[in-house]
Amino acid sequence: MTTTHDVAPDRSGGEAERTRPRRDRHVSDFTELTRMVQEAGLMRRRYAYYWTRFVVLTLLLVGLMTVFVLLGPTWWQLVVAAALAVVLGQVMFLGHDAAHRQIFKSGKWNDWASLVMANLYAGMSYGWWNHKHSRHHAKPNTVGTDTDIEPGVLVFTTDNLTKTRTGAAAWFAKRQGWFFFPLLLLEGINLHASGIKTIFGRAPVKRRGVEIAFVTLRLGGYLALVFWVLPVGMAFAFLGVQLGLFGVYMGASFAPNHKGMPVVPESMKIDFLRRQVLLSRNITGGRWVDVFMGGLNHQVEHHLFPSMPSPALREVRPIVKQFCAERGIAYTETTLTRSYGIVVRYLNEVGLAARDPFQCPLVAEMRVAR
Repeated sequence: MTTTHDVAPDRSGGEAERTRPRRDRHVSDFTELTRMVQEAGLMRRRYAYYWTRFVVLTLLLVGLMTVFVLLGPTWWQLVVAAALAVVLGQVMFLGHDAAHRQIFKSGKWNDWASLVMANLYAGMSYGWWNHKHSRHHAKPNTVGTDTDIEPGVLVFTTDNLTKTRTGAAAWFAKRQGWFFFPLLLLEGINLHASGIKTIFGRAPVKRRGVEIAFVTLRLGGYLALVFWVLPVGMAFAFLGVQLGLFGVYMGASFAPNHKGMPVVPESMKIDFLRRQVLLSRNITGGRWVDVFMGGLNHQVEHHLFPSMPSPALREVRPIVKQFCAERGIAYTETTLTRSYGIVVRYLNEVGLAARDPFQCPLVAEMRVAR
């Protein structure tokens, strides 16, 4: 089950600390935590780590394409498709780190690294993803702000349910938790399509020409190679496996971090430190979980310090955990498999209108504190 660390607030600050306005104390909390992290040297760049990842992933992609061509028309190509889905997932994790300015000091270098990883290597739009992801980071699990919980095929609050779901849609919503992971088989197509729609649309896109060139080269060249090497039926099967597993991998890595955590209204007043900690969930496990999730299993720390290199997130975790415990801030973590269960149950509960996600201990506590 999910574990939280929720202890009595620290009272060691003396009379001045107790009489200081709550908002000021909360701001100084994050300032103090930031100072501790910087003094520990955890914000320093990890160039060797990231260059090694880049070279290894590039070699893996080249190796998989070489195997693909040498194998020719055989159903063993589906194994290559599955391996390619995993490697491209790792590519997107690296692009994610660059987009958060984790790799280089230069913003321009990070932008170009993201363009190469996302657009040229993976065939997705960096500009589209970065805009969407920035809104999520600013106010995670916040209705009207976090695009990750906007209603679509799935609904994340009962308010969306009562306004938009009737008939067959209502039937589906009651069971949406069970459909969540099967639906991720289509997420790979959705990610590519959303990016293409953005870069060829009218919305402003930084370096639109570069994005269009990279995505066109990547997707056009990829499809041409697949249909040149394989017969039509086998080519579609290859693409289905690669895109399907890629979508599942991406969804299975991102969903455990926030789905099933409190969903709050945009009007709620909550400081940065508590917003990021209370609305995020860490995934426990060894180094293999770090690799599988690209470091996103340390979601609390990532949201607090988005520009921190991903290998430092495991190192900063004990500092953040202790800091939160001393101030009575609930720090939530659970295993990967249990997090999937939480996601499924939460979505089903919303679909069944079993409870209003706004009526949670966090929301009640914050409303009383205002």
